[in-house]
Amino acid sequence: MAKTTEGADIGVYGLGTMGSALALNLAEQGFDVAVANRESDWIVDFLLEAGPLSVRLTGCETLEKFVRSLARPRNILFMIPSGPPLDAMIEAITPLLEEGDTLIDGGNADFHDTRRRSVALAEQGLHFVGMGVSGGEEGARHGPSMMVGGTETSWQSLRPMLEAISAKFEGEPCVAHLGPDGAGHFVKMVHNGIEYADMQMIAEIYGLLRDGAGQSADEIGAMFERWQDGPLDSYLVEVTAATLKSADAGSGGPLVDVIEDRAGQKGTGRWTLIEALKMGQSASTIEAAVGARSWSSEKESRGIAEGLLVAGTQQASLPGEADLELAMLAGRILGHTQGFRILWAAAGEFDWPLDLARISEIWRAGCIIRSALLDEFAAAFRGELPAQHLILAPTMRARLEASIPALRRVVAAGALCGVALPALSAALAWYDTMRRARGSANLIQAQRDFFGAHGFERIGESGKFHGEWSPLG
Repeated sequence: MAKTTEGADIGVYGLGTMGSALALNLAEQGFDVAVANRESDWIVDFLLEAGPLSVRLTGCETLEKFVRSLARPRNILFMIPSGPPLDAMIEAITPLLEEGDTLIDGGNADFHDTRRRSVALAEQGLHFVGMGVSGGEEGARHGPSMMVGGTETSWQSLRPMLEAISAKFEGEPCVAHLGPDGAGHFVKMVHNGIEYADMQMIAEIYGLLRDGAGQSADEIGAMFERWQDGPLDSYLVEVTAATLKSADAGSGGPLVDVIEDRAGQKGTGRWTLIEALKMGQSASTIEAAVGARSWSSEKESRGIAEGLLVAGTQQASLPGEADLELAMLAGRILGHTQGFRILWAAAGEFDWPLDLARISEIWRAGCIIRSALLDEFAAAFRGELPAQHLILAPTMRARLEASIPALRRVVAAGALCGVALPALSAALAWYDTMRRARGSANLIQAQRDFFGAHGFERIGESGKFHGEWSPLG
């Protein structure tokens, strides 16, 4: 929708790391931006640091001035915590708005909150957009990947600005309108869940080489550096190589070696897992990654256990670099497949028109999980896809045929030498489950009927049955 009055094209409220970067990105792309912040003294410093871009920035010390400075219909982007602080901000600003204005939440919000806010604001004639933004500070400043949920009207109003500031892959903007209400935040949540799994698998390969083969951080980093020239080319592999080859200013040794082995998490990985389970989907690679971060926090317990628990290890030949590369490739394909399956289930659950091929495409640049494989995933979703499962696409079957044997060897080596590979092991277990037409759940049905009379289904017959459970013969 075109502007009907004079004023800034968009307002950005929240001048933290991401908000500041997005405001500067918008200004650099030629848009006029009003900025505000709860701590108003931040505004002056921000405008000074903006340098020549400050001519397109208007600082607003009060909420009233902030709203008045915007062209109508207004577009207001909030880059503040998405929980109670955002609800409080919405309550404060809505009396100042007019019908047709749009509020945008650019944080990592719980998509259920986004859906609730969308309904409440629609009743007041306002649009609410839940927008996932990936790429960190660098991406926000120079081109993020953005996942947009909201009304078609709000999307058409925001589209020129978002396409201008987004990352580009071969000239194509890495931003898309994915559906109404919480669709954008849901897709960003799953993106982060896949990110958890990918990071964990990379860390497991690092751990296997460090603890199983005694390799140095620099040696392992050089291997990841070489992988950037193949199918594993990705931002996370690039980051891994750079971190492993970085020196500590204090000791002169590898910086990674002086970092505590505790990893934090902000919740999006857990949210992904919870929503997957609610919809009856497997997210075993993400679950393994979330669990591994939780276990990492039990540093004291692990220190005690190391001297008390028997390893029971056996001699094992550690896989070479070629096997490790293929194992990581298989793990990445399987982890992404689980993530896309969650999106497929959500499309049905929430009646969202999620385009999995398009989602793959907007992740090709700007975001944290950007990788060379995403082009292949997009093509696979647009081609022959039995049962709507990515791993059944012809190209993915060929990839897995070449890489699954290596994943088996790597997982087996880890088990024998006592190096935990939870995410890679989970990926392999899921693959082996999916490739068998007949599993072992028939016994679980039998057990449930035996002790709880829950009933079972008989092969080739409809209805529920109960067993007498008398001995054979």
